[in-house]
Order: sequence, then C-alpha cells, then structure tokens
Amino acid sequence: MTGHWDDIAVDDSSMRCYLTKPQGVEGPGVLVCMGGFGVDGFITCICEQLASSGFAAIAPDFYHRQSEPRGEEPWTKVIHGEALRDMTEAIGALRARSGIAPDRVGVIGFCIGGRLAFLHAANNPALRAAVVFYGERIKEARDGMESPFAQAGNIRAPVLQLFGREDKDPSPGEVEAIDSELERLGKKHDLKGYEGAGHGFLNFTDPKVYCPKQAKEAWAECLAWLNQYL
Repeated sequence: MTGHWDDIAVDDSSMRCYLTKPQGVEGPGVLVCMGGFGVDGFITCICEQLASSGFAAIAPDFYHRQSEPRGEEPWTKVIHGEALRDMTEAIGALRARSGIAPDRVGVIGFCIGGRLAFLHAANNPALRAAVVFYGERIKEARDGMESPFAQAGNIRAPVLQLFGREDKDPSPGEVEAIDSELERLGKKHDLKGYEGAGHGFLNFTDPKVYCPKQAKEAWAECLAWLNQYL
C-alpha cells in the first residue's frame, strides 16, 4: 500500500500523477481530482486513505501544461477540454498500472477538483460513482464549453455532494440548486451539508479550515458511497 509518483504523456506534456494501490486482488479504482493547491500532501494522503479502504487511486496534476514557476491562481488557467483528456488518460493509467476492475471506477474531487469531478461524470458514461467535496463554480461556463451544471443531463453515475454550510464558494444555495437539478433530471444523488464548516473543511493539513468532526462524518459518507456503487 505504498504510493508512488508516475509520469503520463498527455498532449505532448508529461503529467505527474500520484498512485496508490491496496494489497489484495483486483478491485475498484478512484480518480482523485486535486484542489487549487495541486497534488499536495492533502491529496496524496487522500490517495493513501483510499488505498487503506480497498481502492486503487490516482491523482493527476492538472497544472502540468503550465511552466514553472506557476503564476497566481493557476486553477484559473486549467482548460476544461484539456482536463477531460487528462482525466481519461489518468484512468487509463490506473487501469494499466494497478490492475483494477475496468468497469469499477469512480471519481472524487475537492474545490476546483469537485467541479472537474462533476464535469467528468457528465462526460464519462462508464463512471459508476462521483463524490464532489465543496465543488466550486459548477454552474459557470468556461473555455467555450457548457458549464458542468448544464451538462448534468449526461451524468449516469450516482453523485454525492458534500459541503460546509458556512462556505461561500459554493454557497449552500448553489449546492442545493445543483441537487435540485439532479433530482429534476432523475439522477441518483445525495447531498450532505455540515453546520459550522466552511470551504476545505476536510483538509487536515490546514488548521485554519479543518473541522475534525465534520470531516470524519463526511469522509465516512464518501467511503460508504464508493463502497455502495463501486
């Protein structure tokens, strides 16, 4: 259950990814979509925790096309069409390197990664589960592409949204509007909001935002969702 870094070629660029795999036989896999700080200690720990719960995981660096040093707010420079190719290649690499069951793949994402996870769920009909942690600006269109929200009709995977009720991006109203749209479309979905928690409340590496009680409950909900549908 040791994680490691690997490089994957995407669009003539080398995309660094963090991979983990549990001990044992073939099982499910999870694509982990990073937050604004990239594939940092929090994201690698999430991959390790997934492996300890029986899931192989891969976390691609969506900033790989940006030269170093990266400027301010690199997440604003991630192009949706490119990110979709990144996610497709990352899942392919996870299948090839971890021996996961090819039909048992899900996605989770945090912050901007929550938006990308929702977008990927709308563009990959083979996904079997999606978990969105405080996904930012899911209703915002970018890069000449419809917003993830506008593409929700294409989603086949059950979607779980987890957010803090003190968050402002996304606000409770935004998250509830997305949940209402999934209900209108007849999608399998659920929504969990946590009182006293703000943006990034699961991030145990940042004491300014981390809420231990709410994080424990939300992570348990995430694992239960993945276990149910993968």
